[in-house]
Amino acid sequence: MPSIVFYISGHGFGHASRQVEVINALSELRPDLGVIIRSAVDPALLERTVRGPYELRPGACDSGVVQTDSVSHDDEATIRQAIAFHRTLASRADDEARGLRGADITLVVGDIPALAFEVASRLSVPSLAIANFTWDWIYEAMPGLTDRAPDLVPVIRQAYARATLALELPMAGGLEVFPTRRPIPFIARRATRSRGETRERFGLPLDRPVALLSFGGYGLPALDLRAIDCLDRWTIVTTDRTSAGGAAGPAGVVRIPETAFLQTGFRYEDLVGAADVVITKPGYGIIAECAASGTAILYTSRGDFREYDVLVREMPRYVRNRFIAQPDLFAGRWGEALEQLMRQQMPAPANTNGAAIAASVIDDLTRS
Repeated sequence: MPSIVFYISGHGFGHASRQVEVINALSELRPDLGVIIRSAVDPALLERTVRGPYELRPGACDSGVVQTDSVSHDDEATIRQAIAFHRTLASRADDEARGLRGADITLVVGDIPALAFEVASRLSVPSLAIANFTWDWIYEAMPGLTDRAPDLVPVIRQAYARATLALELPMAGGLEVFPTRRPIPFIARRATRSRGETRERFGLPLDRPVALLSFGGYGLPALDLRAIDCLDRWTIVTTDRTSAGGAAGPAGVVRIPETAFLQTGFRYEDLVGAADVVITKPGYGIIAECAASGTAILYTSRGDFREYDVLVREMPRYVRNRFIAQPDLFAGRWGEALEQLMRQQMPAPANTNGAAIAASVIDDLTRS
């Protein structure tokens, strides 16, 4: 069976979440194509969300950014990791290509490891980038990296330049490195259940506003939910990884274990759609999901990360949003910001049909 291999960054959940949507759309369009996923992402995420058959080849395919929690990262560790990984990029690509030669690969998709495009070159097959930022763009802004590793950014850019085509998602930065680009709408996970169904299933009230804490796999272990100043007016929803503490939280806080999504058939995006506000750091995935459901975003800083400024600048086009400083977030001073956010006017609905478009492009590239 002819197959496509997806090289997906294991940095956070956003890269994998959007490529799962592409893979699901592709499985419906081209069930004759095999799917190989090459990524360090948590296999449980794929098990919950990929609807068709696939083969997972686990392991790191890029170096990403080293994070200490969801709102801070370690530049020194990131630089060390990036240098170590990309110093051996050529030999890694040789090994990857050898391992794929018996799999009848017709296309390589990258989001957004440089390794993907080096592998495609060695296999003599086309390659497709799908991204809203590139790692060379992120790394070149990190203080000290260029002095310590002057060849790092050029090596990544050389790999990206091999791509046949890049699909440029909204809120993009650094995509000009690709010789041929095409803009597409958001690739977004959408709620599969109604707001009422989701609230009823998870015991959330229908008669007062709900805010969902969404800080991904790293969580916010320093957050004390007991300090929140608006629990008399708002219901706060959190999942296992968001904060520290026991299962029983203060009144007004609903904890939903991650196992609930396996046991009930509901998905995390259903929870996003059922909330009035998501409290988060800016990231492509959560912005896209909120744009798809009309949910507002109360966001905090994610540190000195180059993508942050682009996301903050572009976000108002797609979702109602408001900033909350980290001292206020961790002190639980949320009430005023939430109330002001709910009074904002909603922007025009965003186009979130990017997964279907990407699947169609993949179809074309595998037939050419």
